[in-house]
Amino acid sequence: MSPSAVPPTPPLPVAPAPGHGLVDFEERVNFDRLRSYRLARIQQALEASELGAVLVFDNNNIRYLTGISIGEWTREKLSRYAIYTRTGELILWDFGSAAVHNRMYAPWMKPENCLSSWTTMRGAVPPDADLMGRAVTEIKDRLAQAGVGGMPVGVDLLDLPMHTELTRQGLDIRDGQQTMLDARQIKNRDEITLLSMAAAMVDGVYHDITEALKPGVRENEIVALANKRLYEMGSDDVESINAVSGERCNPHPHNFSDRIIRPGDQAFFDIMHSYNGYRTCYYRTFNVGRATTVQRDAYTRAREWMDVAIDAIRPGVSTADVARLWPTAEEIGVQDEKTAFGLLFGHGLGLALHERPIISRLTSLESPMLIEEGMVFALETYCPATDGVSAARIEEEVVVTATGVEILTRFPADELFIANQY
Repeated sequence: MSPSAVPPTPPLPVAPAPGHGLVDFEERVNFDRLRSYRLARIQQALEASELGAVLVFDNNNIRYLTGISIGEWTREKLSRYAIYTRTGELILWDFGSAAVHNRMYAPWMKPENCLSSWTTMRGAVPPDADLMGRAVTEIKDRLAQAGVGGMPVGVDLLDLPMHTELTRQGLDIRDGQQTMLDARQIKNRDEITLLSMAAAMVDGVYHDITEALKPGVRENEIVALANKRLYEMGSDDVESINAVSGERCNPHPHNFSDRIIRPGDQAFFDIMHSYNGYRTCYYRTFNVGRATTVQRDAYTRAREWMDVAIDAIRPGVSTADVARLWPTAEEIGVQDEKTAFGLLFGHGLGLALHERPIISRLTSLESPMLIEEGMVFALETYCPATDGVSAARIEEEVVVTATGVEILTRFPADELFIANQY
């Protein structure tokens, strides 16, 4: 090599887990690049549609567009909304004084586009106050100023009074959620890093769970432990934690209770939280102290179904190709695919728990979707044991690379983990 030659730059890891803080000695998450990428994606999606703009009420879509969040408190209140136009205008109506905060601390937003919302608190404000009418009038005026007045507007989710008012004032409302999902399905390196960091936090929580999982502990105590540790590690939202043990494993109830853990129980957990908005959906199954042959067999089959899916996934493979690799509902003892939905399952993962692609025998065989590089999704398998009560549940989060996948979820799951073995 000549003295002036520059050695090649080694590739960055697909799924790093750097520290949370910003430092000057290495690049971790570049939030300016992240915001620019997301707006470029929605711009591309708008240009491929007939829409002049998207009007979003879902906090995940608001965050994707604006990079601004004020926490879980607003998630179901429909008290915030934003528009992004194909002419590049981005406007956020936030809750009350949060708009002032945004003008001060979100310099990537135009100050004049950080407004307080006309929120009816999901109908709690009397309709006679006409806040809905004022909101739509202001939205309509801003669309006109941006040069897209009269064009169709894509909306993600609405309550009935807002839909009524939008149509009364003459807006052509279309399905904007599909446009937003089009934009969100391919992740850039910063999104993947945030997803990897969120998964790394759950890796640590599962270690703590294996130490706490012993006879006499209740499911809700494990849920409390996980919530505490995640918030200590920097989670911004613990969305939900399933804790299912013993006779509650089959059928799968998708919740947690105050059931007492007993020796020999099979128990599985799903931890759903977010770091800087990017989420996990991360199941692991354990046995407490010891395991029976049928419990081990159920785990082995769930692992085999997971591995065959992971081995198959690469760009150009369809969701139908993956779904066909899994057993039918009847083969796992469930009456139909509607009832089995979510048990042998894949779903996109990002700012929301369920994005694209969806992989399921219920939907994918008739409406397949091609898998692309840069997609991130969670694969879930479930196998009931022949004892009629136990069951194994495994979930792996994967990033689609040029040649296959990289797994984000690192807590050991190749074999059934026996916690506090005796």
